[in-house]
Amino acid sequence: MHGRFERFDMREGGSYRLVLTYDDASGAPGKTSAGSDVSEVRIARIVPEESILQEVDFESSDEAFQGTMSMEWSLSSVAEGTVVEFEARDVPDGIRARDHAEGILSSLSNLAAYLEP
Repeated sequence: MHGRFERFDMREGGSYRLVLTYDDASGAPGKTSAGSDVSEVRIARIVPEESILQEVDFESSDEAFQGTMSMEWSLSSVAEGTVVEFEARDVPDGIRARDHAEGILSSLSNLAAYLEP
């Protein structure tokens, strides 16, 4: 997958619109269209250097992907750097746990590759 932000305002009360496009949608059709996932995200809370709480709605005509999912990213300082933990609540029924875990791991791996020397 690759993504692009159509709008990005990362502050408490802000929001962003993210479009993810599948490189190969044959094995996993998208939530918004056959080849994409579009989400509207509201920034519900930011605690500097501790956590970010986001409320996510997927654009989809399929009821299995509707509803608001909460995602919280928590940060903890450790001697080696920073530990990033992720918690998702109220995940829409149409999102399989395995697929969700793979997506989260991919995001964390990309973050580590970007930040680590």
